[in-house]
Amino acid sequence: MTDTFKDCILAARAELGVARKLLQSEISGYPVPIAGCDAQFNHLLAERQKVLTAIRSLDEVVFIPTPRSPIPQAGVESR
Repeated sequence: MTDTFKDCILAARAELGVARKLLQSEISGYPVPIAGCDAQFNHLLAERQKVLTAIRSLDEVVFIPTPRSPIPQAGVESR
């Protein structure tokens, strides 16, 4: 089977979604009370933030400047 880049992005999004759910489950099940200096809990929070940032980056529209559209406000030139 030949994967396209779109298939790979869909797979990445799905795997990141699984990672987010697993991290959320681990965070929710973390024993209380939580001290402010609990390194393991803070690590879980940091990992969750990395996963959420990665998911958001897959949905982000990225502007690539070209000679016809050097800035995002230039719009699309039609010919």
